[in-house]
Amino acid sequence: MSIFKELYQYRELLKSNVKKEIRGKYKGSFLGVIWSFVNPLLTVLVYAIIFPYILRQDQPNYLIFLIVAIIPWNFFTTVLNQGSTTVLANGNIIKKVYFPREILPISVVLSGLVNFLISCIIILLFTLFGGLGISSTILYLPFVIFIQFLLSLGIVFILSAINVYVRDVEYIVNFVLTLAFYATPILYDASLIPNRLQWILQLNPMKHLIEAYRAIFYYQQAPDIYVLCILGFFSFGILILGYLIFKHLERGFAEEV
Repeated sequence: MSIFKELYQYRELLKSNVKKEIRGKYKGSFLGVIWSFVNPLLTVLVYAIIFPYILRQDQPNYLIFLIVAIIPWNFFTTVLNQGSTTVLANGNIIKKVYFPREILPISVVLSGLVNFLISCIIILLFTLFGGLGISSTILYLPFVIFIQFLLSLGIVFILSAINVYVRDVEYIVNFVLTLAFYATPILYDASLIPNRLQWILQLNPMKHLIEAYRAIFYYQQAPDIYVLCILGFFSFGILILGYLIFKHLERGFAEEV
């Protein structure tokens, strides 16, 4: 419970750090936070042209099918990329001032969550004007987002701590995320993967989250609650493990950064 007490004591620092992360991302940009809308739209536009017309992808409402998956994926990859370097990037502050170091990765994930929630407006607009509409299944959305938040924060705790000692981590993360993009059913439906390879797909937690978002927005049906509960316990376990690793390695941050 000490972490919650300490975070509460330093809540103003946490708030300012989240604001700094959000503003810093678009600092000096003419469009500013509008890029939260433009970036995923441009990405979706590229894939929406390549897959239906060049690769003959015939998924109905493919544009909505894509955007429902790409925006949560962008949330995941953005916080992992930024989070893996957050301790190193704040090395000067760590050497000079005491504050709970876990504020740094938490700030990155919270700022990513804010940007994601803003980007969800795009999903709502596309489903509304694309003819699918919105159903009561949207009530499951906070539960799915919360699971992704736990999973992302746990991984960021691990990566940000290890990257202080092994500087190659951030480059490995970029490479792995590039591979993971194609190993996650974002551009395609999971049913297209041969049965003999389905077990590999099942090990990918983002696969289940993407399918949950698609169930809510695209298919407008309840996501698989059993799978989400298992994933929720798994994500919570990753969070606890990540926090313990972070606290263990935290002792040497000031010397290493």
